[in-house]
Amino acid sequence: MAELATIARPYAEALFKAAKADAAATAQWVEELAAIAGNEQLLQFADNPKVSAQQVFDLVSGVCKQALPEIGRNFLLTVIENGRVAVLPEIARQFRTLANAQLGASDAVVYSAYDIDSAALADLAGVLEKRFARKLNLQVVLQPELIGGVRVVVGDEVLDLTVKARLEQMKAALTA
Repeated sequence: MAELATIARPYAEALFKAAKADAAATAQWVEELAAIAGNEQLLQFADNPKVSAQQVFDLVSGVCKQALPEIGRNFLLTVIENGRVAVLPEIARQFRTLANAQLGASDAVVYSAYDIDSAALADLAGVLEKRFARKLNLQVVLQPELIGGVRVVVGDEVLDLTVKARLEQMKAALTA
């Protein structure tokens, strides 16, 4: 994976510099392109030597839910012409990291046993932002095996407040 990161870095940095004023809108269409590029059939189509870059571009831009701005069309065509369609998810990840750094924010994954409603998620976001001392972009992932509570992963930091973790701590204390 280090190779993908190395290949993606110049694309992500160039796109970030070009879209600096509008990084939030750019992040949306870059994420959509990354999701499209994750399709195995599309990657096979793009790798076919009988298929032109314009055909791949037409397919990808036709699948996009929103119309790509001019910078998006130019970016996508450059990526396709250089044979880097498979690298789009890594480019999007690195772009998101650059945009978050500019905003002083981080991506956070909240693992929960149950679905969290929007009001409770807003309250949780406030508490977590104080705890981690930065703005967080929360994504909720359901994991019923946690029994209850939440586990939050922000970068390499983990805050585990699940029932499962507490039970394991009690088990370790009782068997020690």
